[in-house]
Amino acid sequence: MKKLILVTSPPACGKTYVSKQLAKALNHVVYLDKDTLICLSHQIFKVANQEINRSSEFFEENIRDPEYEAIVALALEALDYDDIVLINAPFTREIRDQKYMDDLKTKLKTKDAKLVVIWVETTIKVCKQRMMQRNSPRDTWKIEHWDQYIAGCNFEVPTTLDDPNVSDDLLIFKNSSDAEFNESMQRIVSILEED
Repeated sequence: MKKLILVTSPPACGKTYVSKQLAKALNHVVYLDKDTLICLSHQIFKVANQEINRSSEFFEENIRDPEYEAIVALALEALDYDDIVLINAPFTREIRDQKYMDDLKTKLKTKDAKLVVIWVETTIKVCKQRMMQRNSPRDTWKIEHWDQYIAGCNFEVPTTLDDPNVSDDLLIFKNSSDAEFNESMQRIVSILEED
């Protein structure tokens, strides 16, 4: 059966590295990264004469949701041509919105595909270290206002997505150390290859 894999977590938990390693380890994968759309978002900020701030009200009202709509539309289209599509994106609100997830599953049924959510679990301390190391302009506001930013992040595993009768609907990828990463990679690739 075809799969749409969402690799999710708050920013700087290691989603991109985990996503790319999973995509390399699996067969017949289309890899999509929502960050690829950031160049379009920056143009919207520029045209609107707004400061580039991905935590701003302007971003929330005008850019955030269309970025997700675009990456999901690309993924659904890609499922017509390959077996697995993997999206690297936080999906922080979406994975906790039952209606959104149910609607996505309904769309996937028309593609004879199922949804797999991989939650990248990282400690907040490691998350901050990684954000500082990657030194990206998109994180400037977050680092400068760390307490305010982190208060709005939800590091809890989205357990409502887990159906005990389904082995691969929600997979936890522990990623606070190399040892955790290696164990998680081996375990999750073997689960995803079972089908």
